[in-house]
Amino acid sequence: MSLNNLRPPRGARRDRKRVGRGPGSGHGKTATRGSKGAKSRSGFRFKRGFEGGQMPLHRRVPKRGFHNPFRVEYAVVNLDTLAEVFEAGSSVTPELLRERGLVRQAHVPVKVLGRGEISKQLTVHAHKFSGSAAQKIAAAGGAAELIETARDKETRLKEAQVDARRAAEAQRVKAAKEAAKEAAAAAAIEAAPEPKAQKPKGEKAQKPKGEKAEKPRKQGKAEGQES
Repeated sequence: MSLNNLRPPRGARRDRKRVGRGPGSGHGKTATRGSKGAKSRSGFRFKRGFEGGQMPLHRRVPKRGFHNPFRVEYAVVNLDTLAEVFEAGSSVTPELLRERGLVRQAHVPVKVLGRGEISKQLTVHAHKFSGSAAQKIAAAGGAAELIETARDKETRLKEAQVDARRAAEAQRVKAAKEAAKEAAAAAAIEAAPEPKAQKPKGEKAQKPKGEKAEKPRKQGKAEGQES
């Protein structure tokens, strides 16, 4: 075989369908489209699941329940399995669990459940622990270390941002209230009338000595004496 005798396999190359060439082309008068209907028109697009107007299959099939798109699937490991495989004082990690064949999925978070009993002191690193598993590991002298996933980190950072925004908003509202109180107090001081000058208590107006104040005479007595 050489370049001059290379040929495509039989049936790989076909002639292009030539439409609109009349009944002599072998495709009929309407170029295999039929006389009328949506499929005979230009621009027709076959919609996925369309069955000609009758109830399509995806609507005829009964549906039940709810599918959570944010559900997280965990690879499960129990305490009795850890007690059988690992020695006391070992540090258990997801990579080590995959090496020992206890976890088969490669990129799935690991969750430790509390089935069985454990008496060995183990330091277990996992993405999630059940309440009983964490208690039993701690009772045996071990430690349950949580591994933070990217999703958990994103959630924690978002919560921290929300808390920071709320604290800043509360601080701003408090400062605005204090400023409003100060402004109201200053306005009240400016609008208050000036107090009148009062005489000091315990001091009386002193009269000059040797001079007596003349009393006014009554007019009736004065007229009787003259007569």
